[in-house]
Amino acid sequence: MRTQTLVLKTHVSPTRLNRIRDRLLSYLSWIEGFNVLLAKRVIDLTLCLLLIAPALLVMAVIAFILYLDSSRPILFAQDRAGRGGRKFRIYKFRTLKREYCDLTDRECMKAYVRGLDIREPGSNEKQIHKPFDPTQVTRVGRFLRRTSLDELPQLWNVLRGEMSLVGPRPNVIWEVEAYSWWHTERLEALPGITGLAQVRGRSGIPFDQIARYDIEYVRKISLKLDLQIMWWTVASILKGTGAG
Repeated sequence: MRTQTLVLKTHVSPTRLNRIRDRLLSYLSWIEGFNVLLAKRVIDLTLCLLLIAPALLVMAVIAFILYLDSSRPILFAQDRAGRGGRKFRIYKFRTLKREYCDLTDRECMKAYVRGLDIREPGSNEKQIHKPFDPTQVTRVGRFLRRTSLDELPQLWNVLRGEMSLVGPRPNVIWEVEAYSWWHTERLEALPGITGLAQVRGRSGIPFDQIARYDIEYVRKISLKLDLQIMWWTVASILKGTGAG
């Protein structure tokens, strides 16, 4: 009895193989990225739960001192742009005088984001430093900003999943409106309480450089990088080189 073997010849074009390869690589990259983001979320929740008791105690002391210093309201709330530009409300201890907090100079900050010199109308010179008037900082506020303790209430934002412990600092909505097209890549990650730009320069550098650091973080995001940034942040706080 003869056995007949049926051979099916298939032809797959190199172009089709390349497409399949690219899809697989894209899928694997997505899986890897998802795992990193999932691990980040687990670490965020774990550290927040470990820190919540001592953090609440510290925040209670800060709130009491601010109350005695007549710095009311004690908390400062503001809408910021989160991941993908989604709006959320951020919380901080108020460190600026009330009249200054109520009169936000939007055009001043938009000029900073665009890299324009706000000191002289019509000037094309670059704005190097974030506009800031140190005379508007309260007595307690100087200490809070130097130690970054004014950011402690944002642990609530981390618990809610609106922020991460590490990521690009969230901008105000109208600052995002002044973005150049390439700035928007920094919105691809959850905003953080601290970030790469904060440990490398904080507010003493142009916004374009801040955006470059944030985009570098977005592209290299990893648990190792997060741990490094946390370590650098603690070192910066101990040295007293906070947001000041």
